[in-house]
Amino acid sequence: MSTSNSKPQLATLLIEVFTEELPPKSLRRLGDAFSEGMFAALKAAGLISETSNVTCFATPRRLAVQITDVLDHAPDYPVREKLLPTSIAFDTDGKATAPLLKKLGSLGYGDVDLATLEKAGEGKNEALYLNVVAKGAALEQTAQSALEQTLSKLPIAKMMHYQVLQKNGQLAEVQFARPAHRIVALHGNNLLDISALGINAGNQTEGHRFLAPGLATIANADQYESDLETKAKIVPNFIKRRTQIATALLNAAGDDLVLMPDSLLDEVTALVEWPTIYECHFDQEFLEVPQECLILTMQTNQKYFALTDKQGKLRNRFLIVSNIETNKPDAIISGNERVVRPRLSDARFFFQQDQKRPLASRVADLGKVIYHNQLGNQLDRTKRVEGIAAGIAKKLGADEKLAIRAAEIAKTDLLTDMVGEFPELQGIMGRYYANHDGENADVAAACSEHYMPRFAGDDLPKTQTGMILAIADKLETLVGIWGVGLAPTGDKDPYALRRHALGICRLLAENNLSLSLPELIELARAQFPQKDVQDKAKTADIYAFIIDRLRAYLRDQSVAGKPFTSAEIDAVLSQEPAQINDLIDRLTALREFNALPEAAQLAAANKRISNILKKTTTSIPAACSNKLLQIPAETALYQALESITPSLDTAYEKRQFVELLRALVALSVPIDQFFANVMVMDPNTELRDNRLALLQQLHQKMNLVADLGKLA
Repeated sequence: MSTSNSKPQLATLLIEVFTEELPPKSLRRLGDAFSEGMFAALKAAGLISETSNVTCFATPRRLAVQITDVLDHAPDYPVREKLLPTSIAFDTDGKATAPLLKKLGSLGYGDVDLATLEKAGEGKNEALYLNVVAKGAALEQTAQSALEQTLSKLPIAKMMHYQVLQKNGQLAEVQFARPAHRIVALHGNNLLDISALGINAGNQTEGHRFLAPGLATIANADQYESDLETKAKIVPNFIKRRTQIATALLNAAGDDLVLMPDSLLDEVTALVEWPTIYECHFDQEFLEVPQECLILTMQTNQKYFALTDKQGKLRNRFLIVSNIETNKPDAIISGNERVVRPRLSDARFFFQQDQKRPLASRVADLGKVIYHNQLGNQLDRTKRVEGIAAGIAKKLGADEKLAIRAAEIAKTDLLTDMVGEFPELQGIMGRYYANHDGENADVAAACSEHYMPRFAGDDLPKTQTGMILAIADKLETLVGIWGVGLAPTGDKDPYALRRHALGICRLLAENNLSLSLPELIELARAQFPQKDVQDKAKTADIYAFIIDRLRAYLRDQSVAGKPFTSAEIDAVLSQEPAQINDLIDRLTALREFNALPEAAQLAAANKRISNILKKTTTSIPAACSNKLLQIPAETALYQALESITPSLDTAYEKRQFVELLRALVALSVPIDQFFANVMVMDPNTELRDNRLALLQQLHQKMNLVADLGKLA
């Protein structure tokens, strides 16, 4: 390696840690963290150039990073360090004091010539400064510390503890995600003398266990990826390997559709080094079982990729991603077909057994399942959801009996064998079993739909009963969990209350339900006899929490591709709307109003009126008396407001928000003249109160849609 006195040399850096099989579900995250950690440490040391590119590699048995244009040592750089005030640095004889010598020693410059120290400042502010040229970091030492630091900070859920034999014959305790066997560290074609996890770095790694067993020598850091692919039968780049798998699956599917969720694709990519796709089949008779069961069985237990036709109906063929490439895959195919058969048989058995007992007969058994130690069992919870659902149905004029029946049986599929084996199927199986039991179609649909929306962007219930039950279920969870003191704090939200609140917002807004949010919360609170819930689950607190989620939801909405601004959203939500189904319409109208020439003046006037009313400490009359109007400007404003009030009220009742806001333009000139010619806070209290009453009436009419002052 070159020294810091020579010209820095650029070359590609390669660091690889070869291990036993790493946890597949976290491999991608481990690979990213490893490359990011190494790159950040080298950059901080000044060893990364402007042209450097970083590539992350992660396979089942290795983490690696390749960084181009890395310096073998960083350039020297000037350092100017303030030491001490000269009054402390030197004694009366002008000799260096102990504090000065100690300070220099701590900085690594104990042998510096004191005559080279700089004095700067005047009088009491005079201080001593050190001016030196510091040596740039060396790559080898930096790579050593960077590797140790990066490995120690990897997001490893559970460490393995093991021992390694050192050169001196002693065993050393080591901990890592999996036992490590080799480390490769190259700068160009130069080997770096570093070590980690009890292993000294070299230039050899291991190839594919079966296709290219044995050691593979990496002659140059630039050739790492190509050498592994051609000599070792390894595709080291995780993203490249994932893309190859996805492309091969699509090609093998032909005219069918392949189901490849991201999580499954990531996990399978983390299980193979040289991916090869093979087609397998299962018996046609298994298609009698709900396809969700078969798909989940194949994906969860076997990591297989199911196929459907273009209508979404499951086919009896599936694709596997193998780590073995062969011209005679018969044994691989038959082996996988043999393995999946008992899994599908189990699913069929669960389905058949579950159907022997109606969901309604399982309701009483919900009393044996604890929901929360302070909120009772699942039967208690079911009764509460029934009450909420019945109340919502009544408000909407919907069928209360259907809502109550749906709430009664919605959770009973939790007691079935199928959902016990695959919790992800809760709701889905409830719908199948309810249909089998001859339940009303909407009731059966609600068994599945009441979980909707399960995540951001998920579909909403299609039936009214499902929609009612979805709101009721989420309200019960929100109020109950809040009431036992488990409201979300910071990043902690174990009961997903934020998701439930957002779901309520979407259900009300996107279904255009004219339901009062505070009344819904009160309806839910009324179902809880527990005093703690009544004391802690305050309607105002839960309303504010839901509105906060609503704020985030509205930020994602837009008009003509242009998102709503924070000011627009704040203007609408500051009115604390009880109903949220028309908020998008209000925001759209506000956007159009804001484009009017008079909008800025009206917004500023509204803000001014708000400030005047806030500062008023006396009681303001309910209405303005026209008999007390003395100045033409206040009379003109009063008359203008009186003339447009009927049209404002009519537009508001019909939810014609655009027309309402446009009508306010007629007040623009009268408002300007009022503030130019009228002194609101007149010494005559009767005149003052009357003018405040006029402004209060004006303020109320201007803010029917939103607080326009928020736009100022």
